[in-house]
Amino acid sequence: MSAKPSKTGTTSPQQAGVFKIDSIKDVAELLNINISDVVATALASDVEYRVHQVVEEAAKFMRHGRRTTMTTSDIEQALRVLNIEPLYGHTPHNPPIFRRAAPVYSGNSASSSTNNTGAVYFVEDEEIDFDRVLREEKIVMPRGVSWTAHWLAVEGVQPLIPENPPPVPRDVETSAVTETPKPNGIVAAPSAPPLAILNGVGVAGNAKKPAQQQQQAQQPLVKQVLSRELQLYYTRLTSSLLPPSSDLAKRTAALASLRSDAGLQALLPYLIRWVAEGVVGALKEGGQSETDGKILEVLMEVIGSILDNKNLFVEPYLHQLLPPLLSTLLHSSLPRSHSTQLRTISSQTLSGLLTKHSTTYPSLSPRIMKTLLLALISPGKSKGTREGAIRGLIGVGKEAVRKGLVDSGGAKVVGSEVENGMEWTENEVLIKAVTDALRVLHPPSDSEMTDSLDLSKSVDLQVSTRLHELLGDFFSEKVEGDAAWARAILGENTEENLMVAN
Repeated sequence: MSAKPSKTGTTSPQQAGVFKIDSIKDVAELLNINISDVVATALASDVEYRVHQVVEEAAKFMRHGRRTTMTTSDIEQALRVLNIEPLYGHTPHNPPIFRRAAPVYSGNSASSSTNNTGAVYFVEDEEIDFDRVLREEKIVMPRGVSWTAHWLAVEGVQPLIPENPPPVPRDVETSAVTETPKPNGIVAAPSAPPLAILNGVGVAGNAKKPAQQQQQAQQPLVKQVLSRELQLYYTRLTSSLLPPSSDLAKRTAALASLRSDAGLQALLPYLIRWVAEGVVGALKEGGQSETDGKILEVLMEVIGSILDNKNLFVEPYLHQLLPPLLSTLLHSSLPRSHSTQLRTISSQTLSGLLTKHSTTYPSLSPRIMKTLLLALISPGKSKGTREGAIRGLIGVGKEAVRKGLVDSGGAKVVGSEVENGMEWTENEVLIKAVTDALRVLHPPSDSEMTDSLDLSKSVDLQVSTRLHELLGDFFSEKVEGDAAWARAILGENTEENLMVAN
Protein backbone atom coordinates (compact mmCIF):
# COMPACT_ATOMS: atom_id res chain seq x y z
CA MET A 1 0.00 0.00 0.00
CA SER A 2 1.31 3.37 -0.89
CA ALA A 3 0.92 6.22 1.63
CA LYS A 4 -1.25 9.13 0.72
CA PRO A 5 0.75 12.21 -0.03
CA SER A 6 0.47 14.74 2.77
CA LYS A 7 -0.90 18.22 2.01
CA THR A 8 1.75 20.80 2.53
CA GLY A 9 1.29 24.53 2.61
CA THR A 10 -1.99 26.53 2.77
CA THR A 11 -4.64 26.28 0.13
CA SER A 12 -6.46 29.34 -1.06
CA PRO A 13 -10.11 29.49 0.11
CA GLN A 14 -12.70 28.59 -2.48
CA GLN A 15 -14.71 31.50 -3.85
CA ALA A 16 -18.47 30.75 -3.47
CA GLY A 17 -21.60 32.82 -3.07
CA VAL A 18 -22.62 36.27 -4.20
CA PHE A 19 -20.34 38.37 -2.00
CA LYS A 20 -16.67 38.34 -2.91
CA ILE A 21 -13.81 38.28 -0.44
CA ASP A 22 -12.48 41.56 -1.84
CA SER A 23 -15.70 43.36 -0.89
CA ILE A 24 -15.43 42.13 2.69
CA LYS A 25 -11.76 43.17 2.85
CA ASP A 26 -12.56 46.63 1.45
CA VAL A 27 -15.15 47.19 4.20
CA ALA A 28 -12.68 45.94 6.80
CA GLU A 29 -9.99 48.30 5.52
CA LEU A 30 -12.42 51.22 5.82
CA LEU A 31 -12.76 50.32 9.51
CA ASN A 32 -8.96 49.94 9.90
CA ILE A 33 -9.24 46.19 10.44
CA ASN A 34 -6.93 43.63 8.80
CA ILE A 35 -8.52 40.22 8.27
CA SER A 36 -7.29 37.04 6.62
CA ASP A 37 -8.86 35.31 3.66
CA VAL A 38 -10.40 32.59 5.87
CA VAL A 39 -12.16 35.16 8.04
CA ALA A 40 -13.27 37.13 4.99
CA THR A 41 -14.74 33.94 3.47
CA ALA A 42 -16.67 33.16 6.67
CA LEU A 43 -17.99 36.73 6.89
CA ALA A 44 -19.00 36.67 3.22
CA SER A 45 -21.06 33.50 3.70
CA ASP A 46 -22.68 34.91 6.86
CA VAL A 47 -23.54 38.17 5.10
CA GLU A 48 -25.09 36.24 2.24
CA TYR A 49 -27.17 34.20 4.69
CA ARG A 50 -28.41 37.34 6.44
CA VAL A 51 -29.28 39.04 3.19
CA HIS A 52 -31.24 35.96 2.03
CA GLN A 53 -33.13 35.98 5.36
CA VAL A 54 -34.06 39.64 5.00
CA VAL A 55 -35.14 39.16 1.38
CA GLU A 56 -37.34 36.18 2.29
CA GLU A 57 -39.11 38.18 5.01
CA ALA A 58 -39.52 41.14 2.67
CA ALA A 59 -40.98 38.84 0.01
CA LYS A 60 -43.69 37.84 2.51
CA PHE A 61 -44.73 41.47 2.94
CA MET A 62 -44.66 41.92 -0.83
CA ARG A 63 -46.97 38.93 -1.38
CA HIS A 64 -49.36 40.03 1.40
CA GLY A 65 -49.48 43.45 -0.25
CA ARG A 66 -50.45 41.73 -3.54
CA ARG A 67 -47.51 43.32 -5.33
CA THR A 68 -44.91 41.93 -7.70
CA THR A 69 -42.26 44.56 -7.05
CA MET A 70 -40.39 44.68 -3.77
CA THR A 71 -40.07 48.14 -2.22
CA THR A 72 -37.91 49.61 0.48
CA SER A 73 -40.87 49.52 2.86
CA ASP A 74 -40.89 45.72 2.56
CA ILE A 75 -37.20 45.65 3.50
CA GLU A 76 -37.88 48.00 6.41
CA GLN A 77 -40.71 45.82 7.73
CA ALA A 78 -38.54 42.72 7.35
CA LEU A 79 -35.76 44.34 9.38
CA ARG A 80 -38.26 45.23 12.09
CA VAL A 81 -39.54 41.66 12.23
CA LEU A 82 -35.98 40.35 12.55
CA ASN A 83 -35.34 42.88 15.34
CA ILE A 84 -32.73 44.73 13.27
CA GLU A 85 -32.52 48.49 13.23
CA PRO A 86 -33.93 49.70 9.88
CA LEU A 87 -31.97 51.71 7.36
CA TYR A 88 -32.99 55.34 7.69
CA GLY A 89 -33.28 57.70 4.75
CA HIS A 90 -34.76 55.17 2.29
CA THR A 91 -38.52 55.48 1.67
CA PRO A 92 -40.71 54.03 -1.10
CA HIS A 93 -41.96 57.55 -1.94
CA ASN A 94 -38.47 58.86 -2.76
CA PRO A 95 -36.25 55.90 -3.73
CA PRO A 96 -32.52 56.58 -4.16
CA ILE A 97 -31.12 56.66 -7.67
CA PHE A 98 -28.00 54.57 -8.25
CA ARG A 99 -25.77 55.48 -11.18
CA ARG A 100 -22.93 53.49 -12.67
CA ALA A 101 -19.55 55.12 -12.39
CA ALA A 102 -17.69 55.60 -15.62
CA PRO A 103 -14.52 53.51 -15.86
CA VAL A 104 -11.25 55.32 -15.38
CA TYR A 105 -8.85 54.89 -18.28
CA SER A 106 -5.07 55.07 -18.02
CA GLY A 107 -3.83 55.38 -21.54
CA ASN A 108 -5.64 53.03 -23.91
CA SER A 109 -6.79 50.49 -21.32
CA ALA A 110 -9.10 50.75 -18.37
CA SER A 111 -7.81 50.67 -14.85
CA SER A 112 -6.97 47.24 -13.54
CA SER A 113 -8.88 47.84 -10.32
CA THR A 114 -12.06 48.42 -12.26
CA ASN A 115 -11.62 45.24 -14.22
CA ASN A 116 -11.01 43.23 -11.04
CA THR A 117 -13.90 44.55 -8.95
CA GLY A 118 -16.47 45.03 -11.69
CA ALA A 119 -18.77 48.02 -12.21
CA VAL A 120 -19.07 50.61 -9.47
CA TYR A 121 -22.41 52.24 -8.60
CA PHE A 122 -23.03 55.31 -6.50
CA VAL A 123 -26.02 57.34 -5.25
CA GLU A 124 -26.40 60.55 -7.15
CA ASP A 125 -26.81 63.60 -4.95
CA GLU A 126 -29.67 65.88 -5.86
CA GLU A 127 -28.77 69.49 -6.45
CA ILE A 128 -31.26 71.81 -4.75
CA ASP A 129 -31.78 75.32 -6.00
CA PHE A 130 -32.54 77.45 -2.93
CA ASP A 131 -34.04 80.26 -4.99
CA ARG A 132 -36.58 77.89 -6.50
CA VAL A 133 -37.41 76.35 -3.09
CA LEU A 134 -38.00 79.75 -1.52
CA ARG A 135 -40.29 80.85 -4.34
CA GLU A 136 -42.43 77.72 -4.25
CA GLU A 137 -45.56 77.61 -2.15
CA LYS A 138 -45.27 75.57 1.01
CA ILE A 139 -47.45 72.47 0.99
CA VAL A 140 -48.70 71.26 4.34
CA MET A 141 -48.49 67.53 4.65
CA PRO A 142 -51.81 65.93 5.58
CA ARG A 143 -52.13 63.76 8.63
CA GLY A 144 -51.61 60.08 8.19
CA VAL A 145 -54.43 57.57 8.23
CA SER A 146 -55.41 56.68 11.80
CA TRP A 147 -58.25 55.11 13.74
CA THR A 148 -60.36 56.86 16.34
CA ALA A 149 -63.40 55.90 18.42
CA HIS A 150 -66.66 57.78 18.75
CA TRP A 151 -70.14 57.08 20.13
CA LEU A 152 -72.52 55.80 17.50
CA ALA A 153 -75.39 55.82 19.99
CA VAL A 154 -75.72 56.28 23.73
CA GLU A 155 -78.66 54.28 25.10
CA GLY A 156 -80.56 54.64 21.84
CA VAL A 157 -79.82 58.35 21.36
CA GLN A 158 -77.51 59.30 18.49
CA PRO A 159 -75.08 62.12 19.41
CA LEU A 160 -74.97 65.02 16.98
CA ILE A 161 -71.28 64.80 16.04
CA PRO A 162 -69.66 65.01 12.58
CA GLU A 163 -68.78 61.28 12.59
CA ASN A 164 -72.45 60.22 12.76
CA PRO A 165 -74.95 60.51 9.90
CA PRO A 166 -77.36 63.47 10.00
CA PRO A 167 -80.66 62.98 11.87
CA VAL A 168 -83.65 61.70 9.94
CA PRO A 169 -86.48 64.24 9.48
CA ARG A 170 -89.64 63.61 11.43
CA ASP A 171 -91.83 62.97 8.37
CA VAL A 172 -89.40 60.39 6.99
CA GLU A 173 -89.14 58.71 10.40
CA THR A 174 -92.92 58.49 10.74
CA SER A 175 -93.30 56.95 7.31
CA ALA A 176 -90.52 54.46 8.04
CA VAL A 177 -92.26 53.21 11.19
CA THR A 178 -95.49 52.48 9.33
CA GLU A 179 -93.81 50.29 6.73
CA THR A 180 -95.03 46.74 6.21
CA PRO A 181 -92.98 43.85 7.64
CA LYS A 182 -90.08 42.72 5.50
CA PRO A 183 -89.87 39.15 4.18
CA ASN A 184 -86.93 38.26 6.44
CA GLY A 185 -89.03 38.71 9.55
CA ILE A 186 -87.39 41.92 10.83
CA VAL A 187 -89.78 44.80 11.28
CA ALA A 188 -89.86 48.01 13.26
CA ALA A 189 -90.27 47.88 17.02
CA PRO A 190 -93.85 47.72 18.32
CA SER A 191 -95.48 50.69 19.93
CA ALA A 192 -97.34 50.31 23.20
CA PRO A 193 -101.13 49.98 22.89
CA PRO A 194 -102.86 53.10 24.18
CA LEU A 195 -104.64 52.63 27.45
CA ALA A 196 -107.74 54.44 26.16
CA ILE A 197 -108.47 51.46 23.91
CA LEU A 198 -108.16 49.10 26.88
CA ASN A 199 -110.61 51.23 28.85
CA GLY A 200 -113.06 51.27 25.96
CA VAL A 201 -112.75 54.99 25.26
CA GLY A 202 -111.52 54.50 21.70
CA VAL A 203 -109.32 56.62 19.53
CA ALA A 204 -111.28 59.82 20.10
CA GLY A 205 -109.29 60.52 23.25
CA ASN A 206 -106.19 61.18 21.18
CA ALA A 207 -107.79 64.33 19.76
CA LYS A 208 -107.46 65.98 23.17
CA LYS A 209 -103.68 66.08 22.91
CA PRO A 210 -102.61 69.69 22.61
CA ALA A 211 -100.96 70.82 19.41
CA GLN A 212 -97.94 72.16 21.26
CA GLN A 213 -97.11 68.74 22.64
CA GLN A 214 -97.25 67.25 19.14
CA GLN A 215 -94.86 69.87 17.78
CA GLN A 216 -92.17 69.45 20.42
CA ALA A 217 -88.75 68.87 18.90
CA GLN A 218 -87.36 65.58 20.08
CA GLN A 219 -83.80 64.35 19.98
CA PRO A 220 -83.23 61.99 17.05
CA LEU A 221 -83.32 58.35 18.04
CA VAL A 222 -81.50 55.45 16.48
CA LYS A 223 -83.97 53.06 14.90
CA GLN A 224 -84.06 49.68 16.53
CA VAL A 225 -85.60 46.58 15.04
CA LEU A 226 -87.05 43.68 16.96
CA SER A 227 -87.43 40.12 15.83
CA ARG A 228 -90.84 38.60 15.36
CA GLU A 229 -90.33 36.52 18.50
CA LEU A 230 -89.82 39.61 20.67
CA GLN A 231 -92.79 41.35 19.07
CA LEU A 232 -94.97 38.33 19.72
CA TYR A 233 -93.72 38.19 23.31
CA TYR A 234 -94.48 41.90 23.76
CA THR A 235 -98.00 41.54 22.36
CA ARG A 236 -98.87 38.53 24.50
CA LEU A 237 -97.30 40.04 27.61
CA THR A 238 -99.26 43.29 27.41
CA SER A 239 -102.49 41.51 26.51
CA SER A 240 -102.07 39.17 29.50
CA LEU A 241 -101.52 42.06 31.91
CA LEU A 242 -104.18 44.47 30.69
CA PRO A 243 -107.10 44.81 30.84
CA PRO A 244 -107.14 43.70 34.49
CA SER A 245 -110.26 41.61 33.91
CA SER A 246 -108.16 39.08 31.97
CA ASP A 247 -107.19 35.67 33.31
CA LEU A 248 -105.42 35.86 36.69
CA ALA A 249 -103.23 32.85 35.88
CA LYS A 250 -101.98 34.50 32.69
CA ARG A 251 -101.23 37.74 34.53
CA THR A 252 -99.30 35.88 37.23
CA ALA A 253 -97.32 33.97 34.59
CA ALA A 254 -96.59 37.20 32.69
CA LEU A 255 -95.26 38.91 35.82
CA ALA A 256 -93.15 35.86 36.68
CA SER A 257 -91.71 35.83 33.16
CA LEU A 258 -90.96 39.54 33.37
CA ARG A 259 -89.31 39.02 36.75
CA SER A 260 -86.90 36.24 35.75
CA ASP A 261 -86.53 35.85 31.97
CA ALA A 262 -83.32 36.87 30.20
CA GLY A 263 -83.09 38.43 26.77
CA LEU A 264 -85.63 41.20 27.43
CA GLN A 265 -83.15 44.10 27.33
CA ALA A 266 -84.25 45.13 23.84
CA LEU A 267 -87.88 45.32 25.02
CA LEU A 268 -87.10 47.33 28.17
CA PRO A 269 -87.61 50.86 26.74
CA TYR A 270 -90.89 49.83 25.13
CA LEU A 271 -92.18 48.24 28.34
CA ILE A 272 -91.27 51.32 30.37
CA ARG A 273 -92.98 53.56 27.84
CA TRP A 274 -96.05 51.34 27.93
CA VAL A 275 -96.17 51.57 31.74
CA ALA A 276 -95.71 55.35 31.68
CA GLU A 277 -98.49 55.83 29.13
CA GLY A 278 -100.75 53.52 31.12
CA VAL A 279 -100.24 55.46 34.36
CA VAL A 280 -100.82 58.79 32.62
CA GLY A 281 -103.96 57.48 30.94
CA ALA A 282 -105.40 56.09 34.17
CA LEU A 283 -104.70 59.22 36.21
CA LYS A 284 -105.85 61.57 33.45
CA GLU A 285 -109.32 60.06 33.47
CA GLY A 286 -109.74 60.98 37.13
CA GLY A 287 -108.62 57.71 38.69
CA GLN A 288 -111.91 57.19 40.53
CA SER A 289 -113.15 53.97 38.93
CA GLU A 290 -112.35 50.46 40.05
CA THR A 291 -110.91 49.65 36.63
CA ASP A 292 -108.39 52.46 36.86
CA GLY A 293 -107.35 51.31 40.31
CA LYS A 294 -106.77 47.75 39.10
CA ILE A 295 -104.84 49.01 36.09
CA LEU A 296 -102.54 51.06 38.33
CA GLU A 297 -101.95 48.07 40.59
CA VAL A 298 -100.93 45.92 37.63
CA LEU A 299 -98.61 48.63 36.30
CA MET A 300 -96.93 49.04 39.70
CA GLU A 301 -96.40 45.27 39.81
CA VAL A 302 -94.86 45.46 36.33
CA ILE A 303 -92.36 48.09 37.54
CA GLY A 304 -91.52 45.92 40.53
CA SER A 305 -90.97 42.89 38.29
CA ILE A 306 -88.67 44.87 36.00
CA LEU A 307 -86.60 46.01 38.98
CA ASP A 308 -86.43 42.44 40.34
CA ASN A 309 -85.08 41.03 37.09
CA LYS A 310 -81.32 40.65 37.58
CA ASN A 311 -80.75 40.18 33.84
CA LEU A 312 -81.92 43.69 32.93
CA PHE A 313 -79.74 46.81 32.96
CA VAL A 314 -82.26 49.29 34.38
CA GLU A 315 -79.98 52.15 35.48
CA PRO A 316 -80.24 54.20 32.25
CA TYR A 317 -84.05 54.13 32.54
CA LEU A 318 -84.46 55.18 36.17
CA HIS A 319 -85.46 58.70 35.12
CA GLN A 320 -88.35 57.12 33.18
CA LEU A 321 -89.43 54.78 36.00
CA LEU A 322 -89.60 57.43 38.74
CA PRO A 323 -92.38 59.61 37.23
CA PRO A 324 -94.99 56.78 37.15
CA LEU A 325 -94.02 55.75 40.69
CA LEU A 326 -94.19 59.25 42.16
CA SER A 327 -97.35 60.11 40.20
CA THR A 328 -99.16 57.09 41.64
CA LEU A 329 -97.74 57.79 45.09
CA LEU A 330 -98.65 61.49 45.27
CA HIS A 331 -101.83 61.64 43.18
CA SER A 332 -104.67 63.26 45.06
CA SER A 333 -107.67 61.33 43.67
CA LEU A 334 -106.92 57.63 43.66
CA PRO A 335 -109.82 55.19 44.04
CA ARG A 336 -110.70 54.88 47.73
CA SER A 337 -110.74 51.11 47.68
CA HIS A 338 -107.25 51.01 46.14
CA SER A 339 -105.56 54.17 47.41
CA THR A 340 -103.81 52.72 50.45
CA GLN A 341 -102.75 49.56 48.63
CA LEU A 342 -101.51 51.52 45.61
CA ARG A 343 -99.45 53.89 47.76
CA THR A 344 -98.05 51.00 49.77
CA ILE A 345 -97.01 49.09 46.64
CA SER A 346 -95.46 52.27 45.19
CA SER A 347 -93.60 52.91 48.44
CA GLN A 348 -92.23 49.37 48.55
CA THR A 349 -91.18 49.56 44.89
CA LEU A 350 -89.49 52.91 45.52
CA SER A 351 -87.69 51.42 48.51
CA GLY A 352 -86.36 48.54 46.41
CA LEU A 353 -85.26 50.92 43.67
CA LEU A 354 -83.30 53.10 46.10
CA THR A 355 -81.77 50.09 47.82
CA LYS A 356 -80.33 48.79 44.55
CA HIS A 357 -79.30 52.02 42.82
CA SER A 358 -78.69 54.67 45.49
CA THR A 359 -75.03 53.65 45.76
CA THR A 360 -74.55 54.20 42.02
CA TYR A 361 -76.45 57.52 42.09
CA PRO A 362 -75.83 59.15 45.49
CA SER A 363 -78.03 62.16 44.67
CA LEU A 364 -81.08 60.00 43.93
CA SER A 365 -82.34 59.63 47.51
CA PRO A 366 -81.96 63.33 48.46
CA ARG A 367 -83.81 64.45 45.33
CA ILE A 368 -86.71 62.07 45.94
CA MET A 369 -86.82 63.05 49.61
CA LYS A 370 -86.98 66.72 48.65
CA THR A 371 -89.96 66.04 46.37
CA LEU A 372 -91.75 64.13 49.13
CA LEU A 373 -91.08 66.85 51.72
CA LEU A 374 -92.58 69.49 49.46
CA ALA A 375 -95.67 67.35 48.95
CA LEU A 376 -95.96 66.81 52.72
CA ILE A 377 -95.51 70.29 54.22
CA SER A 378 -96.53 72.61 51.37
CA PRO A 379 -99.85 74.37 52.01
CA GLY A 380 -102.85 73.54 49.89
CA LYS A 381 -101.97 69.89 49.29
CA SER A 382 -104.71 67.28 49.44
CA LYS A 383 -104.83 64.62 52.12
CA GLY A 384 -104.17 61.91 49.54
CA THR A 385 -100.99 63.66 48.46
CA ARG A 386 -99.84 63.99 52.08
CA GLU A 387 -100.56 60.32 52.71
CA GLY A 388 -98.53 59.36 49.64
CA ALA A 389 -95.67 61.58 50.78
CA ILE A 390 -95.64 59.85 54.18
CA ARG A 391 -95.69 56.41 52.56
CA GLY A 392 -92.87 57.50 50.27
CA LEU A 393 -90.76 58.68 53.21
CA ILE A 394 -91.28 55.28 54.81
CA GLY A 395 -89.92 53.70 51.64
CA VAL A 396 -86.90 56.02 51.53
CA GLY A 397 -85.83 55.10 55.04
CA LYS A 398 -85.69 55.91 58.72
CA GLU A 399 -83.72 59.15 58.40
CA ALA A 400 -86.14 60.45 55.77
CA VAL A 401 -89.06 59.80 58.14
CA ARG A 402 -87.30 61.63 60.98
CA LYS A 403 -86.46 64.60 58.79
CA GLY A 404 -89.91 64.78 57.21
CA LEU A 405 -92.23 64.17 60.17
CA VAL A 406 -90.16 65.32 63.15
CA ASP A 407 -87.54 67.85 62.09
CA SER A 408 -89.52 69.53 59.29
CA GLY A 409 -92.84 69.49 61.14
CA GLY A 410 -94.70 67.18 58.79
CA ALA A 411 -96.56 65.44 61.62
CA LYS A 412 -97.57 68.81 63.03
CA VAL A 413 -99.02 69.90 59.66
CA VAL A 414 -100.95 66.64 59.27
CA GLY A 415 -102.23 66.82 62.88
CA SER A 416 -103.62 70.32 62.40
CA GLU A 417 -105.44 69.25 59.22
CA VAL A 418 -106.87 66.18 60.95
CA GLU A 419 -108.20 68.29 63.83
CA ASN A 420 -109.86 70.73 61.44
CA GLY A 421 -111.05 68.17 58.90
CA MET A 422 -114.53 66.72 58.60
CA GLU A 423 -113.89 63.58 56.54
CA TRP A 424 -113.27 60.89 59.15
CA THR A 425 -112.32 58.23 56.58
CA GLU A 426 -109.53 60.32 55.08
CA ASN A 427 -108.42 61.43 58.54
CA GLU A 428 -108.19 57.83 59.70
CA VAL A 429 -106.01 56.93 56.71
CA LEU A 430 -103.71 59.87 57.42
CA ILE A 431 -103.48 59.00 61.13
CA LYS A 432 -102.59 55.41 60.28
CA ALA A 433 -99.90 56.55 57.80
CA VAL A 434 -98.26 58.85 60.37
CA THR A 435 -98.44 56.13 63.03
CA ASP A 436 -96.78 53.64 60.70
CA ALA A 437 -94.07 56.18 59.97
CA LEU A 438 -93.43 56.79 63.67
CA ARG A 439 -93.20 53.04 64.17
CA VAL A 440 -90.36 53.04 61.62
CA LEU A 441 -88.41 55.40 63.89
CA HIS A 442 -88.91 53.13 66.89
CA PRO A 443 -91.53 50.45 67.57
CA PRO A 444 -93.78 51.10 70.56
CA SER A 445 -93.63 48.93 73.64
CA ASP A 446 -95.18 45.49 73.22
CA SER A 447 -96.30 45.04 76.80
CA GLU A 448 -99.65 46.36 77.93
CA MET A 449 -98.14 47.86 81.09
CA THR A 450 -96.28 50.80 79.58
CA ASP A 451 -95.10 53.82 81.48
CA SER A 452 -96.48 57.12 80.26
CA LEU A 453 -94.78 60.46 80.65
CA ASP A 454 -95.01 61.79 84.18
CA LEU A 455 -95.44 65.53 83.80
CA SER A 456 -94.60 66.06 87.46
CA LYS A 457 -90.99 65.20 86.64
CA SER A 458 -88.89 67.82 84.93
CA VAL A 459 -87.31 65.36 82.50
CA ASP A 460 -90.65 64.02 81.29
CA LEU A 461 -92.03 67.56 81.12
CA GLN A 462 -89.21 68.55 78.82
CA VAL A 463 -89.89 65.51 76.61
CA SER A 464 -93.59 66.41 76.46
CA THR A 465 -92.81 70.01 75.57
CA ARG A 466 -90.52 68.93 72.73
CA LEU A 467 -93.13 66.49 71.47
CA HIS A 468 -95.72 69.25 71.25
CA GLU A 469 -93.26 71.50 69.46
CA LEU A 470 -92.23 68.90 66.88
CA LEU A 471 -95.29 66.65 66.43
CA GLY A 472 -98.11 69.00 67.39
CA ASP A 473 -100.84 68.47 69.95
CA PHE A 474 -102.72 65.72 68.09
CA PHE A 475 -99.93 63.18 67.67
CA SER A 476 -98.16 64.17 70.91
CA GLU A 477 -101.17 62.96 72.89
CA LYS A 478 -101.00 59.60 71.10
CA VAL A 479 -97.28 59.20 71.78
CA GLU A 480 -97.16 60.43 75.41
CA GLY A 481 -98.81 57.23 76.60
CA ASP A 482 -95.58 55.34 75.90
CA ALA A 483 -92.61 57.11 77.50
CA ALA A 484 -89.96 54.90 75.85
CA TRP A 485 -91.54 55.41 72.42
CA ALA A 486 -91.73 59.18 72.92
CA ARG A 487 -88.05 59.44 73.89
CA ALA A 488 -87.00 57.22 70.96
CA ILE A 489 -88.93 59.40 68.50
CA LEU A 490 -87.08 62.44 69.78
CA GLY A 491 -83.79 60.58 69.44
CA GLU A 492 -83.01 60.49 73.18
CA ASN A 493 -81.40 57.58 75.03
CA THR A 494 -84.03 55.93 77.19
CA GLU A 495 -81.63 54.38 79.73
CA GLU A 496 -79.85 57.68 80.37
CA ASN A 497 -83.15 59.47 80.89
CA LEU A 498 -84.26 56.83 83.40
CA MET A 499 -81.02 57.21 85.35
CA VAL A 500 -81.45 60.99 85.48
CA ALA A 501 -85.08 60.66 86.59
CA ASN A 502 -84.15 58.30 89.41
